[in-house]
Amino acid sequence: MRKIHVIGLNSFKIKDLSIEVQELFQKVKNIAAPKTYIHEIKGWVSMKLIKDKNFYESKSNYNLINWLKSNENDVILISRGDPLWFGIGRILLNKFSKEELIFYPGKTSLQLAFSKIKKSWQDVKAVSIHGRETNELIKLLKSKEKGIAILTDPKNNNLDLIRQNLKELDLEYYYEFWLCEEIGSKNEKIRLISHQENLPKEISDLNIVILLKKEISSSNKNLPLFGIGDSTFKTFDDRPNLLTKREIRIQLLADLELPELGTLLDIGSGSGTIGLEALRLRPKLKLISIDKRFGSQLLVAENAKKLGVSPNKIIESDIKQFINNDLESIFSDFNRVIIGGCDKETKIKIIEEFSKFLEKGDIIVLPIITYEVLQKVSNCLRAFNYETSINLIQTFKGITISEGTRFEPNNPVFILKAKKK
Repeated sequence: MRKIHVIGLNSFKIKDLSIEVQELFQKVKNIAAPKTYIHEIKGWVSMKLIKDKNFYESKSNYNLINWLKSNENDVILISRGDPLWFGIGRILLNKFSKEELIFYPGKTSLQLAFSKIKKSWQDVKAVSIHGRETNELIKLLKSKEKGIAILTDPKNNNLDLIRQNLKELDLEYYYEFWLCEEIGSKNEKIRLISHQENLPKEISDLNIVILLKKEISSSNKNLPLFGIGDSTFKTFDDRPNLLTKREIRIQLLADLELPELGTLLDIGSGSGTIGLEALRLRPKLKLISIDKRFGSQLLVAENAKKLGVSPNKIIESDIKQFINNDLESIFSDFNRVIIGGCDKETKIKIIEEFSKFLEKGDIIVLPIITYEVLQKVSNCLRAFNYETSINLIQTFKGITISEGTRFEPNNPVFILKAKKK
């Protein structure tokens, strides 16, 4: 059976080829290579590695497949890096039997790029937007992966698109932006580009972009007073999106009607986004933050330092431990309560117990995601003499794609506001 030898190159230096591959070039007469490789491959003739060969310059996958099918003898097909990693390998496996194909992978551009920037890459997600929409990339950006390697397409202004998506998703400060061009060649360029810099005017078509999560700075310089971006806050490593999103946070803070003086109790505070932003708006307000997740105390403290505020208490414990256990001495004189991050029964129990201490005009606000829980909790609040109001917040994020702007929905959230009569 004839064989198709698919060889992945990382350079055009003969010394970089294995002895096995060098012998193949001597034996096999038919060689196919991309247009950009043909000149370099033919240059090996002078080194007596290639003589009397038939070269085929592959300009499209369709023509290449037809040429391969028309050859009855063994063929060498030149690829770049690993043919089975976003390469020609997948197409070949669909068109030819596994018995016909033999792969000789080189190092991937991803391997080489990370060796150059001297970063580990075991947690990095790879995505190709070469000839594809950016749907998968946007999913990875929204999930705030620690690292994303992107194979780009020079025909679609991909680099501008990536920069725009980072801006739209408030991730400009979240990631380092590495531009790696012609990795492994004599024209190799590797640049770390800040979000404030323009992209270089001259960029090779052979490039990949690497996005790596930054260490968040502790500086609060240039932060807005209100409506702080989500990427400003440090979050749980295993749940990077576990925070109250900016659009919802803005409405919750408005509904709390924050007084100049008083105490805000933030139950199920997570990374502390709501309570900490409240302190920026009302510096004399007291804040008690409580969350049961391991590491929440340190996380809230780090975010407080970043925002330049000081909560009165940060408690890492389950609120259930305090209910019916000298509650008043621990949480005294509070007049604003935000209840999130707990189940329906716990929400109701909190309302029942805390209502003993709340006075006329004091406010409880709850973000709720299901209608069934909304019904139960709102009925409970009315039973304890609260005036309630409900808003359903549904926001959409405009995301730039190759053909324009697509609006992606964020999860809808009910905001239940209750004021003591």
